[in-house]
Amino acid sequence: MRFQLLGPLALADGPDTVVLQPSKPANLLAALLLHANSPVSAEYLQRAIWGEEQPATARAALQTCVLRLRRLFSKHGVTTSIDAVPGGYRITAAPPTLDLLGFRDRLRRAAGLDRDPEAELCALRDALSLWQGSLLANVRSVVLHRDEVPRLAEERLRAVERVCDLLLALGRCGEALVDLWTATRLHPGHERFHEQLIEALYRSGRQSQALAEYRRVKGFLLEELGVDPSPSLRRLELSILRGEDLGPAAPSAPRIIRGEPVALPAAQPGVVGGAGPVPGQGVVPAPSQGVVPVPAAGAVPLPAPGAVSVTAEGAAYVPAPGVASVPGQGTGPIPAQGALPAVPHFTGRVAEAAALAARLTAAPPSGAEDHRPLAVLVSGAPGIGKSALAQHAARLVRDAFPGGQLLVRMTRADGEPRSADEVAVDVAAALGAAGERRALLILDDVVDADQVRPLLTPRGDAGAGLAVVVTSRMGLGGLIATHGGWVQRLTTFTEAESYALLLTALGAERVEAEPRAAHRLAAACGHFPAALRILTARLLTRPGLRLADAADWLGDDPLARLTLTDSPDHSVTGLFDRALGRLDPRLSEAFTRLAQGPPALLADRGPDDEGPVPEAVREQLADAGLLEDGPPGPYRIHDLLRAHVRRTARIRDRRTEKV
Repeated sequence: MRFQLLGPLALADGPDTVVLQPSKPANLLAALLLHANSPVSAEYLQRAIWGEEQPATARAALQTCVLRLRRLFSKHGVTTSIDAVPGGYRITAAPPTLDLLGFRDRLRRAAGLDRDPEAELCALRDALSLWQGSLLANVRSVVLHRDEVPRLAEERLRAVERVCDLLLALGRCGEALVDLWTATRLHPGHERFHEQLIEALYRSGRQSQALAEYRRVKGFLLEELGVDPSPSLRRLELSILRGEDLGPAAPSAPRIIRGEPVALPAAQPGVVGGAGPVPGQGVVPAPSQGVVPVPAAGAVPLPAPGAVSVTAEGAAYVPAPGVASVPGQGTGPIPAQGALPAVPHFTGRVAEAAALAARLTAAPPSGAEDHRPLAVLVSGAPGIGKSALAQHAARLVRDAFPGGQLLVRMTRADGEPRSADEVAVDVAAALGAAGERRALLILDDVVDADQVRPLLTPRGDAGAGLAVVVTSRMGLGGLIATHGGWVQRLTTFTEAESYALLLTALGAERVEAEPRAAHRLAAACGHFPAALRILTARLLTRPGLRLADAADWLGDDPLARLTLTDSPDHSVTGLFDRALGRLDPRLSEAFTRLAQGPPALLADRGPDDEGPVPEAVREQLADAGLLEDGPPGPYRIHDLLRAHVRRTARIRDRRTEKV
């Protein structure tokens, strides 16, 4: 017996398939299977079943739905169980019993066949054969269709795009046309498909049709979206007009698709310097990504050698030239410099980047006998730009690390921390491949010191040249106390840095035409890098919108409007919700009281504090990156974060009143 998600939700046993009728238990089953093998909170399941407006009896009704599903399983002989876990439920599945896991497993196998295009093509088509129609057509859940279905559809589009890349590279243009005619008509806004179709037509000897298709695409983009074709499409048109030979050529570097990818900040051309990755699941976004649009699941391009592609499962190391590939990762050396990809349009953080680069290239202390890796901690609030700074600094010092650079995501796509033992396996393999040459290790989004300590133990002579950068929302003072190192804590942008970001992202012509409005926009974003990045992404899709009008529009409700409508996970509110969700409930309650209370609550720090929020609790919140240094007083809360907490409290109160 197996579950089918890649189409209508169904149970299959050999050739027999039972398509479930639309119902609340069907919503529940779909939500659990989408997060198979992971705990799913009761709150999320309730939203998946009833939407944002839930009945007062939702918790009890959820238990009833679970019971009905268990009875359904028993009726059809399904041995899979739905287990109650703290705070929610979990369903266990494997690639043979859930088509979504089978699809991702086959994609992982295909990624390991990048040296054999024919084998990779066969593996990808085998993976795509698991798709059986319209996703979750019989599941009536607004939340799942809004948040989950687009992400799954994007995973399929990435695989189809790679199949077409391989067919073109192998010179099988006629075969590629069959897939591309369908893909371009079903996804008219997906420019890469159009580019592939035009190339396939031209290389099949159909130049006039290729140019006609280009004109059709150009007209669609201008009329429907108000934008010009991408630079790559324009270059392709020029090549066709010149009659240039486009191939066949060797297959392009594959995107690493391993399960559910997590987008990296550096893989996001849309990321502006200190803004870091736009919040969301991960991987790290690419309408502007140079890869593919994401949200919670963005494609990760093949990094430069010595870099690493981070996925929900961990790290896939790409060695520097001459370094052997890591066992099991399916990647090998390619002729390029061993450095992480650049962070496009990096803006601000000049002093911080220079200081971090200097620390990473500093000679080890004389007389150091334990060869403990040099540790640098980059800390600060969520969305403040820690990952972007670490990656930008790594680019600045790439020549100092001939052993390559390894970036490891320390949390999964759902925000859960990876265990130290799990990470140690990835790191040990990569550092072993680097040999005795100096390497740089970036541990991104560390949750607590216990994740890091096993990786900072002395490693003998081979570890003496290792440099380690840790990014974390936490202060990790205990780690610094026991292992030494240097701390770079980031704050919001200065007014000048915010203005520079707008100049870089939107273009000098547009910003300098309305400098006052640009400063108003930056102020409305509180000079918060993530907020500025989301704002510029929205403005780039509306090139005709005046900045003054945008400032008025944003000022009316900045929290609601600092979101990307086609990617709801990319929002300031989502970023803050995920950050607060990591807190212990006691700390979360205390922070809510501070945000709703007067500034005096933050200023009072007497040793005998008997107030509602003791100083020790305020210190913990500051350590978690949610309280900033004053003035006034020793602490303050960023205006956007304060407004978010108050707004959330009002919504919760209104729901309570309705109940």
